[in-house]
Amino acid sequence: MHTAKTATETWDYPDDQGHFGPYGGRFIAETLMGPIQELTEAYERLRADPDFLAEFDRDLAHYVGRPSPLYHAERWSRALGGAQIYLKREDLNHTGAHKINNTVGQALLARFMGKRRVIAETGAGQHGVATATVESGSRTLKDALNEAMRDWVTHVDDTFYIIGTVAGPHPYPAMVRDFQAVIGREARRQIQDQAGRLPDLLVACVGGGSNAMGLFYPFIGDTGVRMHGVEGGGEGLASGHHAAPLCAGRPGVLHGNRTYLMEDEDGQIIETHSISAGLDYPGVGPEHAWLKDTGRAEYFAVTDQEALAAFHDLTRMEGILPALESSHALAHAARIAPQMAPDQIIVVNLSGRGDKDIHTVAALEGIRV
Repeated sequence: MHTAKTATETWDYPDDQGHFGPYGGRFIAETLMGPIQELTEAYERLRADPDFLAEFDRDLAHYVGRPSPLYHAERWSRALGGAQIYLKREDLNHTGAHKINNTVGQALLARFMGKRRVIAETGAGQHGVATATVESGSRTLKDALNEAMRDWVTHVDDTFYIIGTVAGPHPYPAMVRDFQAVIGREARRQIQDQAGRLPDLLVACVGGGSNAMGLFYPFIGDTGVRMHGVEGGGEGLASGHHAAPLCAGRPGVLHGNRTYLMEDEDGQIIETHSISAGLDYPGVGPEHAWLKDTGRAEYFAVTDQEALAAFHDLTRMEGILPALESSHALAHAARIAPQMAPDQIIVVNLSGRGDKDIHTVAALEGIRV
């Protein structure tokens, strides 16, 4: 896992209580305080354990298929005019998305802790599928984070809850980030090998935010590298039908941590909308909230229709079928690239493959499959 910072990293978050500035923390039931502390102590011990790290690295190589390629999308770059676009191909991982990096790490952690049962929430399905490929535990899948936490409360002795994103109570936001940071470490080496320097801009979609944090984290100390997170703009921010808490929300508490949320004046969560199930979440990881407030990263929204257009463009020009989640990042890159010089570089995290979205796209296009 190589959790030690690189020479350029200066980002020292979270603190020992799990805070990223005013965000993060632990807002959980008393019954979960014990299991959370047990998890924290185990992770702090194992993240520096050579045997644990060696097994994690082996599984990433042999089971997940890492490293994933960094692909220069030359045809698409030429068509857009401007910056050169490189795609970090997380869609080529086993199970088809970045989610497997984290689930392998947490499943190993569960085994080292002696937990015999594994549960997970899932939205778009990729985290659930990734968890289900793991051999340990019962492979129980829950389709909502609320239900998974309720299950965990009643089975704390033998159950490990694999959270799929950089949200939840401490230590989950930092732990998931650390497991996903392999994306950014690889991309950092690969772009220097291929282009001889670091990129000018990183772009990744943001729902809970794990693929974006995985890409961003190893570059945080490189102040010349801009970072853009892209939320689900749905039918447009003005419509109210979107999933963009960083762009149009405000701080509050949800699922065990303080972060930006979509909520009304009474603090009630507002229903979200996005063409992409993986972005259809009313909150976001607390580290993203702090990156926004500090200005280290910027956050934007892409509408359903813009994402759908990017889905088609990449498929036609590069022969790569992107997930609708990733298509939001691609659409933003397509907006930004023409404003940049041809010798500048954008790295986009292609967080997942789009075969899971074929029926959604077909229905929107009025095509029978």
